[in-house]
Amino acid sequence: MWEFSVGLYMINIWPDSLLYAAIYGAVESASTAVFGPIVGRWVDKLSYLKVLQLWLVIKNLSFVIAGASVVVLLVYSSLKFTNFPAFIFLMVMINICGGLGVISTLAGTILIEREWLLVISEGQPPESLTRMNSVTRRIDLSCKLLAPVITGFIISFVSLKASAITLALWNIISVWVEYWLFTSVYSGIPALGQSNQRRMAKLLRTNLKRNEPTIEGDILPFVTVDSSELADRKGKKSFAEWISEIPYVAAWRVYLRQEVVLPGAALSLLFFTVLSFGTLMTATLEWEGIPAYVIGIARGVSAVVGIAATVVYPVVQSHISTIRTGLWSIWSQWTCLLPCVAAIWVQNGFVSSYILMGSVAISRLGLWMFDLSVLQQMQARNNPSCLKWFLEEFG
Repeated sequence: MWEFSVGLYMINIWPDSLLYAAIYGAVESASTAVFGPIVGRWVDKLSYLKVLQLWLVIKNLSFVIAGASVVVLLVYSSLKFTNFPAFIFLMVMINICGGLGVISTLAGTILIEREWLLVISEGQPPESLTRMNSVTRRIDLSCKLLAPVITGFIISFVSLKASAITLALWNIISVWVEYWLFTSVYSGIPALGQSNQRRMAKLLRTNLKRNEPTIEGDILPFVTVDSSELADRKGKKSFAEWISEIPYVAAWRVYLRQEVVLPGAALSLLFFTVLSFGTLMTATLEWEGIPAYVIGIARGVSAVVGIAATVVYPVVQSHISTIRTGLWSIWSQWTCLLPCVAAIWVQNGFVSSYILMGSVAISRLGLWMFDLSVLQQMQARNNPSCLKWFLEEFG
């Protein structure tokens, strides 16, 4: 709900410019870029249940605070003229909470889609992982179908304030339902508990090994060595270790060693665009005068096309292989986006906007099939770490 609504909130809070919508989009992307590797390492070091708890609490609390801030800005619409510092404070809160919501959602994506699915599919035929990936994506896209449509109708036929209040209340209620559902899955599948125990045991061994005394420093304290030479060696070693332990350096080192580095980069580049129903495109369509419910329906159609991709992908993949399915998918997306170029020269703003929405919606068939293709290649060829999965989500 928040992902769709925030662009509409921003353009209504400051109707004369897309600046605040663009700033929010930049903050959201920068949050993933800056904190993504840290989130990946954090997920690696905590138990499944602890990650689950922190993810749900941070995500829902962030959106509750953001929704409350939006309500204040909408109720006191003249705040930017009467009390500009308070207005800036609330805008900063919205951006910070939005960033926290995004990076906590990244942690949840790593945990559920990239960790649990692999554990559950262990010992099963390869087709089972394909089906689980498709079903998981279908659930995600079904939520992206319903939420924008409902929110768009609330905004168009009730008010923006009502939608922001609904958003905050929904997050207060849903956190309990989400936690119950996820813990039920965890408790009902013994393999997840066993995998969690192996993770924690491996982490403990790694920490113990890291804390073992070094030969030069502790085990052989009485060996006569030139102190300046020893200090120099220690300094060089510690500096190299310090560089290698920087989250961004470590993440790229892990990623660049993978066989599927190029498909992963290609997938990231597909998301490196404004041709999606994200914050900036939603705000732009609202700015062009497209009603919120129409934007919500268009985004819903986009999600329906994406759901169709999760149905078509397993069928096509079983006939022409994962790689060929990915190649066909990426070219189909490119073809479907060509009308967006033609829309630039259409003089009528409404017609141009509808061409843009239709083209982007249809292109989701190729996008999500390519996403599933790359995901399956990564799962099949690698023992994935959370740092690597961050880099795929970064796009």
